[in-house]
Amino acid sequence: MKNSFLFSIVFVLFCVASLFGFNSVGAQQLKLPYDVFDYAQYPIGSVWGDPLPDAPALAQRGKFMVGVKTLHLLNPDQIDVIKTLAEGTTVIYNRPLTVEVWYPATLKLGQIQITMYTDFLGRSDQPGTLVPYTFVGRATRDASPDIADGPYPLILISHGYPGSRYLLYYLGENLASKGYVVVSVDHTDSTYLDVGNFVSTLVNRSLDQEFVMGEILKMQPWEGLCNPNEVGLIGYSMGGYGALRTLGAGLENSTLVKNYLGKFASTLIARPSDKGDPLVKAAVLFAPWGGTVGTNPTGLWDKTSLEKITVPTLWVAGSQDDVAGYKGIVNLFDSAINSKRYLLTYDDALHNVVPHPAPSIATKFGDYYRFADPVWSTWRIDNIDEHFVTAFFDLYLKGNAEAGSYLNVKVVNSNDGIYIAGNGGEATDSTYWPGFQPRTALGLHLVYVSPSLDSK
Repeated sequence: MKNSFLFSIVFVLFCVASLFGFNSVGAQQLKLPYDVFDYAQYPIGSVWGDPLPDAPALAQRGKFMVGVKTLHLLNPDQIDVIKTLAEGTTVIYNRPLTVEVWYPATLKLGQIQITMYTDFLGRSDQPGTLVPYTFVGRATRDASPDIADGPYPLILISHGYPGSRYLLYYLGENLASKGYVVVSVDHTDSTYLDVGNFVSTLVNRSLDQEFVMGEILKMQPWEGLCNPNEVGLIGYSMGGYGALRTLGAGLENSTLVKNYLGKFASTLIARPSDKGDPLVKAAVLFAPWGGTVGTNPTGLWDKTSLEKITVPTLWVAGSQDDVAGYKGIVNLFDSAINSKRYLLTYDDALHNVVPHPAPSIATKFGDYYRFADPVWSTWRIDNIDEHFVTAFFDLYLKGNAEAGSYLNVKVVNSNDGIYIAGNGGEATDSTYWPGFQPRTALGLHLVYVSPSLDSK
């Protein structure tokens, strides 16, 4: 009797909601008789990563509800780089890795697409600087996976040094809403909470990436939810360094590398037998590090080893990057001659071409510039990243040529595009970048190079 009464109430509420016209963002929202995104409290434009009014087309959220889970993994029998350096003898341990997973989900009645995350300003190697902050995400903690439309492509996100699994959280949520399972790693010895010797990051970054991708594909429910033939990788800064290693590139056999890495140098120096991880079918490299360290045009990287990168790649950088160095990034891009590749440049931007916006408590210059850029709005950058990363992975992992068409710009410099409006106001027969609204495609360059062009 009670169940019948409850069903009647839900049915009536659903009818009322339908009568007043719910705005549908996800397919399941049509079935839930309430504001599943809690727009009354968190309207569009109030949560980082939300599409702002001038966002390009593919920054919009997809049709899926998004779940989020935290997992704690152990990579067995790894070298503890920190203790090995300190004690002078090889120390083996089970390496702990915390990861955040965003995935297409099915909500139960009453659940909403709002969750809270906690991260930290400061860093552990600077005593007294760590300060926690909380922020809102558009996902549902521990929601049930949506298996109906699976399996889905798997994407791994790898942060910089130091960083955290939440630094690109908005991108994880956005991709999950479009039918991806996204795993973001807290790289041990490389997060704000446990900053360790930089050598650990150099040694472990690619190892972490490969382990987590492989482990997720063996775990339930992810094994059945992910397509092992559609795996992508996103790396930012040192995450981009790790991604280059995972794709098959190695460091140069130089005195600089040997002196800095010591006993670990041999594991990172390029070898003829090196190969990219066969799981990875496409990769996005945000400001990858290492191209300006040393005197070689490709920095620490062995130029020939970059030719082993054979999967499609999207490179993203600021033209004034003073951390990874824009010229070094371009040299790495130019050297990856066997990859179908794109280079998206934010004119006059520095290194921060993908972090979420700065929290309100980031009032100190150093804290604020972990996220911010002196020229660009971080939120604007994030919307553009959502657009191009979606187009790239939809094309090269899902085979969606329509989404991929957004990468086919007619002019390299967005400022040169001419917008010609059709009768409905849409751009037609023009050189304007597809997906961008009038007067918004400015300050960007997008270059495409195919392996066939390199060989000419």
